[in-house]
Amino acid sequence: MRHRPAMTRPAAGALAAMAALTLAAPQPLAAQNAETASGVYTTPPGFEQMVADNLPSVVGILSTVPASMQAPRRGPRLPPGLDEFFGQPVPEPDADQGPLRGQGSGFVISEDGLVVTNNHVVAGAETIEIVTEDERRLDAEVVGTDAATDLALLRVDTDETLPAVEWGDSTELEVGEWLVAIGNPFGLGGTVTAGILSARARDINAGPYDTFLQTDAAINRGNSGGPLFNAEGEVVGVNTAIFSPSGGNVGIGFAVPSQLARSVIDDLRTEGRVQRGYLGVRVQTVDKELAAALGIAPGVAGTPGGALVSEVTDASPAAEAGLEPGDVVVGIAGQSVEDARDLTFAVAGLPMGEPVDVAVLREGERQTLSVTIGEQPESLFDTSQPEREAPPDEPSLGVSVAPLDAETREQVGVPEDVTGLFVAQVQPGTPAARADLRRGDVISAAGGAPIAEASALRDAAATAEEEDRPLLLRIWREGAYAFVPVRLQASTEG
Repeated sequence: MRHRPAMTRPAAGALAAMAALTLAAPQPLAAQNAETASGVYTTPPGFEQMVADNLPSVVGILSTVPASMQAPRRGPRLPPGLDEFFGQPVPEPDADQGPLRGQGSGFVISEDGLVVTNNHVVAGAETIEIVTEDERRLDAEVVGTDAATDLALLRVDTDETLPAVEWGDSTELEVGEWLVAIGNPFGLGGTVTAGILSARARDINAGPYDTFLQTDAAINRGNSGGPLFNAEGEVVGVNTAIFSPSGGNVGIGFAVPSQLARSVIDDLRTEGRVQRGYLGVRVQTVDKELAAALGIAPGVAGTPGGALVSEVTDASPAAEAGLEPGDVVVGIAGQSVEDARDLTFAVAGLPMGEPVDVAVLREGERQTLSVTIGEQPESLFDTSQPEREAPPDEPSLGVSVAPLDAETREQVGVPEDVTGLFVAQVQPGTPAARADLRRGDVISAAGGAPIAEASALRDAAATAEEEDRPLLLRIWREGAYAFVPVRLQASTEG
């Protein structure tokens, strides 16, 4: 069975922000960083030639998602402020009457029409088109996707030769280095911005393989899946997310480094999917407080270090090997484990079906367990939910709701004194959408009665429909309560 190479964590990554207008021709990197005789750094060069060479390889992406498939399109949840993905669908004026159109970016990596983009740009798409620099539209299909790293590979339906980019090595980037991004923000197409690499190996809690390059390039909705170039015109990252409390660019963008992206894309190209090793545990990094609480002496698992097992999946390789919640993994297959990401990346690259030694601390004693690495389930990071069909006699509000647990409260900032059901999704064209219910609302009461379960909301809707009246909801939104009447059937009055 084929497995993907070990996924090492990039040591560096320079995000070159998008150069908005033409400047002077780029010089070698050494010239960019050189000092003048007086000790003053030289003015950075422009990028017009590099942009001219690569602009034809960057495409816009239009995806159509049928109303029945419109659901959260990104796997892991993000912390507050990091939920503004800049490739999410942008509803057109009549989006509530039919399919939703999404806009994103991508780039050609082979002359026969292979295009890289983000998974969340095309997830669930019924049709996909790419838009070239000269505004031609070409049909495309999905070759493979990887929700864990939010990457996707497309193939364009064309007989012509397309201009392709060259990959660069993200590990050679240095913080402060110039980078350029080209993409399709807000559907404008062919937009170039420039900036620097702000930081490397950022973990923003978006997924298990977070090791993002951070840039201050101007990145906005529609840039998702677009390339991040170094000054030599090589792709060193795939733009994926922004930090955006306001919904617009604030100079903090994130890109999947090319070192990780290339290995994932190679697997998608040859296999149509990514195969990774699987252990079957949920872990967290052992910080100083956890180390003290666990009684880990300095120098035993690092000072501190290790990955604390908080949950073991039933019937998983970890369960069969005897790993238990409370164990601290300090090594696997001869590699030391200093934090949770060390373990995640190490397991992903291990050969499946082969036993490896796992070193753990259990109640202060070091033990070695033998674990046979499994294959990571394809559904592990797929949070899309199957469409729930309402029984014929059951009214449909058009919302997906979830209990207000502690994790949800923390992520979306819902106070403890607010109770009810969290609105996770509103389907376009439904009674809830027409009443302007929104994702993030909390439904605290329905039909005059407090609710805590989805069944209570359905019962209240059924009663309102039976009595031929709107369903009165009390919702909490952005710090305040309001009442919202929801008419379950469209009005037939003229």
